[in-house]
Amino acid sequence: MMELTRKGDYAIRGIVYLAGQPLDKISLLSDIAAAVDVPQTFLAKIFQQFSKSGIVKSYRGTGGGFMLARAPEQITLLEVVEAVEGPITPNRCVVAPGECERDSFCTVHPVWEQVKLQIRQLLAGITLKDLASN
Repeated sequence: MMELTRKGDYAIRGIVYLAGQPLDKISLLSDIAAAVDVPQTFLAKIFQQFSKSGIVKSYRGTGGGFMLARAPEQITLLEVVEAVEGPITPNRCVVAPGECERDSFCTVHPVWEQVKLQIRQLLAGITLKDLASN
């Protein structure tokens, strides 16, 4: 079963909230966590990953918090999901060529490749602006 983890769900909730804020506003982590009903300590770890991935900018000290590193229309749902979940792979055989010894003759391998491609294309076509304006 392919399922987004709780971490992925929380990440999307938090980043969509941030995308709905004015571009120059720095949001406190506690405000984000409260607004999207996510434990603050869990969200802190997620936003650290977003910072390392270049999705958000973090600011320390008084008045510190987070803001998007780019405009919401420049950040895709694919980028957000992969920042916290890693590469989207519906089956281990499509992680990398040769990962599965059967990939050269397995009749289902091309199906998994197509599933991976279609999911990635769908998520890449959805921006944070799309999600924040709904």
